[in-house]
Amino acid sequence: MTDEWRGWQEAAEAALYGDEGFYRRPEGPAGHFRTSVHASPLFAAAVARLLVATAGELGAREVDLVDVGAGRGELLTGVLAALPAEGGGELTVRAYAVERAARPPGLDPRVEWCAEPPRGTRGLLFANEWLDNVPVSVAETDPDGVVRYVEVRTADGAERLGAPVTGADAAWLERWWPPAGPGCRAEIGRPRDTAWAAAVDTLSAGLAVAVDYAHRREERPVFGTLTGFREGREVRPVPDGGCDLTSHVALDACAAAGGDGAVLRTQREALAALGVDGRRPPLSLASTDPAGYVSALAAAGEAAELTARGGLGDFGWLSQRK
Repeated sequence: MTDEWRGWQEAAEAALYGDEGFYRRPEGPAGHFRTSVHASPLFAAAVARLLVATAGELGAREVDLVDVGAGRGELLTGVLAALPAEGGGELTVRAYAVERAARPPGLDPRVEWCAEPPRGTRGLLFANEWLDNVPVSVAETDPDGVVRYVEVRTADGAERLGAPVTGADAAWLERWWPPAGPGCRAEIGRPRDTAWAAAVDTLSAGLAVAVDYAHRREERPVFGTLTGFREGREVRPVPDGGCDLTSHVALDACAAAGGDGAVLRTQREALAALGVDGRRPPLSLASTDPAGYVSALAAAGEAAELTARGGLGDFGWLSQRK
């Protein structure tokens, strides 16, 4: 890493995915932050039910499961383990982990490791907290009302304003994140739209789902959302390879880019439809089946975390059928 000034998209690309980038580190994402996958096996079980339902809609006994931004394969491992109990015991699943880091040792041999989503798949493409790590440019409106790219110094994260935003990036901002005046910032989500549309296009038939921190056009944050994470704590974003660099996703823009048939809802709504219930079990169960009550109470606590307001339950789910 050097002291040179670069746009945030270029700087984050190198910091996250370069030869010594953050996502190349052996501990993987789970060493630094906790996603829904790590919070509870109920999440993987819900995805397993979604895969079984998708296979049913396709009338298929063989189905593809593509995990984009697979980390170290935790979600795929959980889904494959959950399938027999979730009605997928007779389903033949071709599992693909899409990740730019190297394949981790000890991963289930049924999982194929690849750098890009395979083309022509039939089934479920699932991207959990992938789009927020697709690097984007950051824009800020200067005191004269001119929207400019924000440049960052790699070594320490210092920022300065660069050239005016023009062309396709300016058009994207006008449509999806209109400038709100001097000092206001925005993340230009055009690369995420392109990445999502390309991922959806790899499906020949089935369902594509993106799950992420999200906001919509009518409620964009005035100062943007770019931040860093390291060892479970939010930190100042510095593109030196030492921390995660993430920003919330304009999922409504991704939905428009992905084609027809998009549905946007919260994780709370999506998981409820998949049978994840955070309500406490009836107290009467404690006397008739004490062990069952304790197990149900623990599951309810995990479900409550996955669906909590102000937390994981507020994540956006973008579903797109082909």
